[in-house]
Amino acid sequence: MSWINSLMARSLGRKPKAARNAQPGLVFTAAPPPKPAPRATEGKPAAEAFPRFHSTAGDQLSPRLTDATAAARVKLRSAFTPSQPITDRRLFAGRLDVLTTLIRSIEDQRVHVIMYGERGIGKTSLVHVLTQAAQEARYIVVYVSCGAASTFDEIFRAVAEDVPLLFHSGFAPTTEQAEKGGSLADLLPSTQLTPRLVADLFAKLTGTRVLVVLDEFDVCESPEFRRNIAELIKNLSDRSIRTQLVIAGVAADLTELVEHIPSIRRNIFALQVPKMSTAEVNHLVENGEAHSGVTFDKVATDFIVSVANGSPYLASLFSHHAGLVAIDKGRDRVMVEDVAVAVEQALTEFRGRISKQSLAQIDQATKAGARHILGVMAGAAQFNNGRFDERDVDAAHPNGPSAKATIDELAANHILLERQDDEHGRSYVFSEEAVLPYLWILAAQKRFLDERRPGGDEKAASEKPEAASPAVVAGRAGRS
Repeated sequence: MSWINSLMARSLGRKPKAARNAQPGLVFTAAPPPKPAPRATEGKPAAEAFPRFHSTAGDQLSPRLTDATAAARVKLRSAFTPSQPITDRRLFAGRLDVLTTLIRSIEDQRVHVIMYGERGIGKTSLVHVLTQAAQEARYIVVYVSCGAASTFDEIFRAVAEDVPLLFHSGFAPTTEQAEKGGSLADLLPSTQLTPRLVADLFAKLTGTRVLVVLDEFDVCESPEFRRNIAELIKNLSDRSIRTQLVIAGVAADLTELVEHIPSIRRNIFALQVPKMSTAEVNHLVENGEAHSGVTFDKVATDFIVSVANGSPYLASLFSHHAGLVAIDKGRDRVMVEDVAVAVEQALTEFRGRISKQSLAQIDQATKAGARHILGVMAGAAQFNNGRFDERDVDAAHPNGPSAKATIDELAANHILLERQDDEHGRSYVFSEEAVLPYLWILAAQKRFLDERRPGGDEKAASEKPEAASPAVVAGRAGRS
């Protein structure tokens, strides 16, 4: 029985015979984060200390605490914000070439900008820093975070409210309406807004430029909304209207994000936000050091760079957790063992986002010796915006056997993978979003730690993720 059949049997509630007789294999599951030692407060024994927040809602240190590490914690969580985008450009690391390209596209080419890419790649941070740069140049910037039920009418009524009436060519600055702080929204009819009506209104702008930022564009479910945006882009461009759109969202390619691309292709600049380079991730850590006062040992930084794999979200997450681990130990320097704990904490977080069924499949496949193929698939997906095919897997590990049979069988049985067929051919995605980073972190963590053990280079090379056919893996499972 192959390991895939074992997983199918497990999902049906039957424990396969091979599994009953097998010895426990090497399972890479995340250990719970260590509990910090309780601190003594106000003269009470440590055992009686009650947990408290270290700062107030106004981000001020709590006056009730005498904890010397509290100030360092406040600085650290401001320096590394994995759950929030960067809004302060002093903390913006790398991506200067990308930002320069975006500014030149808007300012010199007068085109509309579409940014797309995988989740956590830094699109929203780029949008915020771009917004600050535009505001400094006295653009009127209107930022909108799209929702599932967003409509064209709702969004552009809100946009019009943020554009002062004094920039309308039909109203002099001294007119009563302009002096009272009126906006373009005052000129809108009560009927449903259309792209042509909005373009007609913005065609009257003078003395300024407007940048409309539509973030989280992929969240909006309405095809009509997307069609209206495409039509508006064409109207604004054809008439050289002083309003430009910046659209950002999660997508594997441009056509996933905006419909009717052929009709507006010459009016847009499309940017697939790239992964951060090694130098940029190093810069991210260095920025955090400068703002937190916590320093990172070089090997600790190398560990973060290796496992983050160009993801600013993962780099910030590991740096944040590792910094807190070091502070809990009374140090202001992060060592490699602190990053190891941080990675385990991150794995625990990702496990909490994965369904029980997928977790069981991952653990069972690992026990059956399929850790290598899972790591290879995760790596291939990481380098291809979440979507991959067997050629990507073979390219990721050219010396291993073909992975086609394994991938096809996993997808056919809906085990961790789903198959997608489109005009570009057949590809695969992980069935749950959190499975991909979880499997990648597991594989990257083990490779980095193996390379640091005595003789680790040879061992790591022999244990790098490799493609394994069901028959090969079944043989491993039978020997375990």
